[in-house]
Amino acid sequence: MIRRLFLVAACALITLAVAGVGPLPATAKDLGVQGALFPINETDIMAFLAARLQAAKASGKADQLNRAFAARAKQSLMRPPAVEGLVTTRSPRTWLFDPTYVVPQDIADQNGRVFAHAGQVVNPLQAMPDFDRVYVFIDGDDPRQVALGMAQLRKTGPTRTRVILVKGSPVELMRTEKTPLYFDQAGIMSTRFGLHQVPAVVVREGDKLRISEVAP
Repeated sequence: MIRRLFLVAACALITLAVAGVGPLPATAKDLGVQGALFPINETDIMAFLAARLQAAKASGKADQLNRAFAARAKQSLMRPPAVEGLVTTRSPRTWLFDPTYVVPQDIADQNGRVFAHAGQVVNPLQAMPDFDRVYVFIDGDDPRQVALGMAQLRKTGPTRTRVILVKGSPVELMRTEKTPLYFDQAGIMSTRFGLHQVPAVVVREGDKLRISEVAP
């Protein structure tokens, strides 16, 4: 019986709402304040950071942090982090590396003209018939490997040869050898070529690259 009355009342309320009848009058009562109230006192984040910066300047800590940052940046430039996982060649080996890859999506030039379509198989060497660059990967802290790199540089010339350090200081070596040198940042090229040992020499052989990990 109670359930039936409840359903009747609910249906009546829904009918009034659909018909656009306003809400039924209600009586409000002030129950007073229950519990303690506290004002919102949140510090503005920009004001907080500005205050911290001013305090750091006043104490001289900001200058100290700037000097430390500059020292770390200089250290990273002078001696970048060595490429991990590479050792001096113990077992010389050689293999062919195929640079062919499948284009993942359409590639267009600055004018919107598509020159490579998704799914297309591309070998970059076929588009560069005159490419004859030689890459020499060395440990710049090993005098034997440095000598090998410089010998290759003299043999094939600085415009064709790229001596790439995986460890050591390229800046110091450039001062000593009076020639441009490079560093394999984060080991991107070493990983791409599958190197495990250095020194290593990469040269073109037809539409592939011949990679040789040689004894220093």
